[in-house]
Amino acid sequence: MVWLRRLNAYLKQSTSVYMVLVATLIGLVGGYGAVGFRLLIKQMQIGIWQPEGEISDAGGLLEWIRELPAWWVIGAPAAGGLLVGWIVARFAPEARGHGVPEVMEAVALRHGRIRPRVVAAKALASSVCIASGGSVGREGPIVQIGSAIGSTIGQWLHVSPRRLRTLVGCGAAAGVAATFNAPVAGALFAVEVILGDFGVPQFSPIVIASVIATVVSRHYLGDLPAFEIPQYSLEHPGELIAYAVLGLLAGLVAIGFTRSLHTSEELFERVPLPAPLKAAFGGAVIGCIALLAPEVLGVGYEAMNTALAGLAGVALLGGLLLAKIVAVSVTIGSGGSGGVFAPSLFLGACLGGMVGGVMDLWFPGAAPPGAYALVGMGAMVSAATHAPITAIMILFELTTDYQIILPLMISCIIGTLVMSRLHGDSIYTIKLRRRGVNIRSGQDVDLLRRVPVSEVVREDVPVVAAHDPFLPLLQMLYQGSDSAIYVVDAERRLLGVITLAKLRPVLEDIGAVKGLLVAEDVADVDTPVVEAADHLDVVLQKLDQAYRDEMPVVADGRLIGAVHISDVLERYRREVFKYQMTDDMAASLPAASEEVVMRRVGGFVMAEVDAPGALLGRSLQQADFRLRHGVNVLLVRAHVPGEESADPQPPQADYTFQAGDRLVVFGPELAVKGLASV
Repeated sequence: MVWLRRLNAYLKQSTSVYMVLVATLIGLVGGYGAVGFRLLIKQMQIGIWQPEGEISDAGGLLEWIRELPAWWVIGAPAAGGLLVGWIVARFAPEARGHGVPEVMEAVALRHGRIRPRVVAAKALASSVCIASGGSVGREGPIVQIGSAIGSTIGQWLHVSPRRLRTLVGCGAAAGVAATFNAPVAGALFAVEVILGDFGVPQFSPIVIASVIATVVSRHYLGDLPAFEIPQYSLEHPGELIAYAVLGLLAGLVAIGFTRSLHTSEELFERVPLPAPLKAAFGGAVIGCIALLAPEVLGVGYEAMNTALAGLAGVALLGGLLLAKIVAVSVTIGSGGSGGVFAPSLFLGACLGGMVGGVMDLWFPGAAPPGAYALVGMGAMVSAATHAPITAIMILFELTTDYQIILPLMISCIIGTLVMSRLHGDSIYTIKLRRRGVNIRSGQDVDLLRRVPVSEVVREDVPVVAAHDPFLPLLQMLYQGSDSAIYVVDAERRLLGVITLAKLRPVLEDIGAVKGLLVAEDVADVDTPVVEAADHLDVVLQKLDQAYRDEMPVVADGRLIGAVHISDVLERYRREVFKYQMTDDMAASLPAASEEVVMRRVGGFVMAEVDAPGALLGRSLQQADFRLRHGVNVLLVRAHVPGEESADPQPPQADYTFQAGDRLVVFGPELAVKGLASV
């Protein structure tokens, strides 16, 4: 094993080659994981429902279920729910539900760390749930399984947190690509939904993993699309209005679907029963619904293919849409394990088929209902997940038909806009919001939130009094290096801002007014300002609103200076560099232990030590390590009772030390040893 560690350390020196090799490995393992998961579901379906013929995604199962007695149809999902509830409660609580929100949370808050046991627990729980009739999809579980594989491999290789997040994205991309036979869509799903980062260093390995997983999937499952796609054509440009209406309806249905899931989870959480019994009850409810509409059982690909073929009437599709929303909500809310991606496709196919049926009734020359069902699938996924690029690419890769792009883009964008404007959270992030998790905050996307305006303010700014004459002001703007002059009163209270843009209308008739104007006549009194206590993310937002290069900074209404966009961008560059450096530094540290391990850096050392007892309950700013101990605190490994050791993080000035915290400090060896002995 020693030689493997040495080989891993040697390959890490070449970032691009190393990530390509690891992404290839994750693509292979993730591809096999997706294929194995699908085969496991298939074999379990045969064992549970015992059909006479071979089960396929395209058909055969529904007709068999219709002939089964009621006790079987109700009992199979109930028994499956009981087993799923036990697996989740006993082995991995994060295996419950969608799977995708848990991956997003791991990326945002734990640098992509996912427990290895999730691979087995999620695969078993979701396969039992889907095979026994739980109304959920297999895409979410495959994403979580692939992400857990990527995270596990990354943890075994001791990669940096930044790389680990990328490897989680590689696993997610591999799962989606293998499921839909769509490598581009798999990669886009990973960067658009899981990581939220389209940067080239992250995107390249993800594409490689996605392609490798697709190759594995095609080798074992064939180069076939996931659905039976109808022939599409845009018969008349006026149909684009119908597709726009379809997008609007998809956004509204997505809101109803998301709120139904949210409400169901809240209601079942209040039921004072053990998790296995809740899931068993949910399974029994699904079985009762299936007595009238067996299409709601499982993934539902057979019913989707029926809608795509235009073989279902408007009334039937409307009933299936409502039944599916209830069935999915009960399955997920009661504790089932499965995804909501396929149910979103199901709802979209039903909604699109309904719109297509109406169009076929009113305008017989329009495209067939199956074409609207196809676009509706993309619109619903786009709206529910807030991932229009992924939805468009999945449908395009399934059809390989350029004619579908324009209607698809119209419906997907409108659906996403309606959902985001009226609801805010996606079907994934609402679950995290209930837990108090803010994905943007967790990812530290906006590093400027931690930098106060006072650290970059320029105090030497040109100021004038309200009654100063106009011409000297004009000369100051033309000859000086400042783009704005600030008008203040005797107590330095800000009265307005003068810029060349504000003076442009005056300059057209300067000869007539130059002797009549004073500073307050040409000042913009509605200019936005920032407080010295604000942070730089607020500055960027207000600069974008004001379209200026600088903005006044005030404290208690008095002008103290200005903040320039160039200074903000320079500070952002420094914060990004510091963030990346601390990521790499954290990866180089051993797992938390009681021993003090020192690493020499020139004439100084870096070590991880316990937080001194005398400083517990005090903030980092109050502790003043540099003055008291002669060292700098680089990172803090916060202690959380009952949880595994956290990754070291750069601390904020107001961070309060608690018992069990570990500090990564840097300074002279004697000073570090002295701190360690306190």
